[in-house]
Amino acid sequence: MKLKKLGKVGILIALAASLVACGGNKPKNETANEGANAGGNQPATEAAADLGTINVISREQGSGTRSAFTELTGVLEKDGDNEVDKTYEEASVQSSTDAVLTTVQNDKAGVGYISLGSLNDTVKAVKVDGVEATAENIKSGDYKLARPFNIAYKAEIDEKTQDFIKFIMSEEGQKIAAEEGYIGEDDAEAYEPIDNDAHIAIAGSTSVTPLMEKLVEAYKALNPNFEADIQSNGSSAGMTAAIEGTAQIGMASRELKEEEAAEVESLVIARDGIAVVVNKENSVEDLTMDNLKEIFTGAVTEWSEFIK
Repeated sequence: MKLKKLGKVGILIALAASLVACGGNKPKNETANEGANAGGNQPATEAAADLGTINVISREQGSGTRSAFTELTGVLEKDGDNEVDKTYEEASVQSSTDAVLTTVQNDKAGVGYISLGSLNDTVKAVKVDGVEATAENIKSGDYKLARPFNIAYKAEIDEKTQDFIKFIMSEEGQKIAAEEGYIGEDDAEAYEPIDNDAHIAIAGSTSVTPLMEKLVEAYKALNPNFEADIQSNGSSAGMTAAIEGTAQIGMASRELKEEEAAEVESLVIARDGIAVVVNKENSVEDLTMDNLKEIFTGAVTEWSEFIK
């Protein structure tokens, strides 16, 4: 019996040695592929499968960013005399720029859009039609997803509010816009402080708000008694506040509608790009305007269409 047992052990050892030898003679490309996969460099098809269904993240109705994005990409379609927003019904609707950033950051299959000036390193901005979302490309006209930052106010606005607007459009104000990543005027005039002691209300676009906060801060440094209450509640709400007089200044991150422009004066205080953002784990680098329409209307629902 002992001899038989030893015989079996010997056979097992021989088989094991044979298997090891076979494993060591794999074709080089096969071994290399296994090593690459072990290092996390998945083939594109596997990466697409990991991402799966596209999770569309949009802004709420009334958002100037949404209005500009849907118009520029063709998601807003003409239906006779009317315009219809065809944003995908399954889209996750977020009410602020920060909410879009957070949602995309935490969802590897997510895609959304934000003001370029609010872009940070928690997400990745993709190219659009091969062009990066930068201030230089917006200024040159090469980056097509761009829109104005408008302020609106009543024609009979008081002199102290007028002075704050004068500062916004001054050399100092437009320099702040450029420093924050927007496009300002290059030939603006210098500002002279007046010791303004006004207390005003400003309401509107969540995209314009970060720039407006910087402008108010800089203006207060020159006019310490000035106060401004800023309500970040969307472009449409800002235009309504300016028209109704509940705010001295309304903010809109889009063109004014015809009925709004008939009620108030307006100024473009800067130009901004709309960055299309994806999760940092997403390997997609470039989308066309047609791709964006397909994604945000739900015509295409799988990342595999864009990751080959």
